[in-house]
Amino acid sequence: MTEELTTCDLTCPSSPSATEGNSFKKPSGMDGEQPIFSVLKGQGEAGADTDASTSPGGATTTTTDTESGIFSGEGEVCVEHESELDWFCGTEQKLICSHCAIVGSCHGHTVTPLADRVTAVRNQLVDVCEKIQLQALRIEKFIDQTLTAKEQKLQTAASSAREQILAQVSAAREALEEEEQRLLEQVHREEERVEQCLLTQRAHWSQALASLSQTRSGLVHMLTHTPDPQLAASVQEISERVEEAEGVGEPCDTDKLNLNPDCSDSKLLRGLWAAAVLLGPNAYGSSYLKFDERTVSPLLSLSEDFSTLTFLHKKPRQSPPYDPARFDCWPNALGSLSMSSGTHSWVMDVGQSAAFKVGVCYASLERKGSGNEARLGNNSQSWVLSHYDGDYSFCHAGKNVPLQLVRRPERIGLLLDFPSQTLMFYEPDSSAVLYSVTHQFKAPLVPACAVTDRSITILH
Repeated sequence: MTEELTTCDLTCPSSPSATEGNSFKKPSGMDGEQPIFSVLKGQGEAGADTDASTSPGGATTTTTDTESGIFSGEGEVCVEHESELDWFCGTEQKLICSHCAIVGSCHGHTVTPLADRVTAVRNQLVDVCEKIQLQALRIEKFIDQTLTAKEQKLQTAASSAREQILAQVSAAREALEEEEQRLLEQVHREEERVEQCLLTQRAHWSQALASLSQTRSGLVHMLTHTPDPQLAASVQEISERVEEAEGVGEPCDTDKLNLNPDCSDSKLLRGLWAAAVLLGPNAYGSSYLKFDERTVSPLLSLSEDFSTLTFLHKKPRQSPPYDPARFDCWPNALGSLSMSSGTHSWVMDVGQSAAFKVGVCYASLERKGSGNEARLGNNSQSWVLSHYDGDYSFCHAGKNVPLQLVRRPERIGLLLDFPSQTLMFYEPDSSAVLYSVTHQFKAPLVPACAVTDRSITILH
């Protein structure tokens, strides 16, 4: 709505060179006034009427209705030129007269007729009012419809969630109670079996002890009280008593006299225990763990962050310096963390490897040679989960337990719990237990890995 004043022929009473025929020319684009929107009815319609008249000197005089409350040019006169303030300077944001725009302080500025300026302001106010009204309608609609619907949906969802929680907890509680009863009965039966075996053994060996005592007493009496001629003739009797004593045999301990630990084994409890440890409020996060560079086999390369082992298809030309801690034949490496108490967990990324072993071993594991003493899973000092040629198995002391996995895990987690003497392999994404073993560990353990295809990585 603003145009620069480029041509002004103005008749000024105070200028002797002015002629009555000259008139003030409005800049192009300002000949008409824009109508006010009907939003300002009762206020805008009455106040929007302006009367434009030409003064005897040729100047245009603009009069606005004072009821509009916005502008009223009538009675406002320029102090410097004593002319009506009927123009607006956009550069200095103030009312001016035509002389100010032509020869005064606002010469060359962007100026607008006051009527056009008022129209522009009115239109701007109308737009603002319309936007505010639309925004208010949207807010009102959001409150009345969206929030109300959300409240109803919230109540339904919360009620459904509570019912689901109660149903799941009830099912879990029922399953746990049944499993508890089954396990307690199983332990009780096993306890009674062992007690019966102990009683039988006790009775048997007590009777054998009494028989041996009686035989010994008889032989001692024969030795001390039988005359020599008679003793010499008692060889047959002595032989029979000795044979009787030897027939008693030697006592020996057997596993039948011990409680079978499998009687308390439960996949349900083991899975719940693992979930509680891994996902519960006191979940054990992965400890900061890296590979011990001294133990890394020459068949492997170790990343700069000591977290990734990569199998080398070609043996490096220059062997690493000799170190008693280094594996020299098998592609093994040990972790830097020694564990002897508490609970520890860490995760291995094995997605790129088709042949690997992950697990734990005693720090005293043999490092040199190609025998089973240094081969993970083939001795009594290491426990590993192995993947080779598409098959998974748990390996310890040279024995392999085949594992039937539903899918190939991209990551394998290990959980070592010393209080329960449990080593567990699990899938971190689903917390599914892949294999669990309970063993009386007699020395500190360290993470152990082997890889013969691509690489495996400790995830931090």
